[in-house]
Amino acid sequence: MPIYEYQCTYCAYKFQKLMKLDEQQPTCPQCKSPVEKLVSQGSFVLKGSGWYKDGYGLKKGSSDD
Repeated sequence: MPIYEYQCTYCAYKFQKLMKLDEQQPTCPQCKSPVEKLVSQGSFVLKGSGWYKDGYGLKKGSSDD
């Protein structure tokens, strides 16, 4: 089950909730108003020089010379 992050449209309270995919959107736990789903920062980070700088995929010994 994924964890979703929500913000209240009335009082701006932010909270996280562990929910099933088919579960209805919750209401604010403080004021019971409608909430909107937030886009959270992912934990995926690319580090290093990258495969594009290593020459990955270049043909070695090509006869273009």
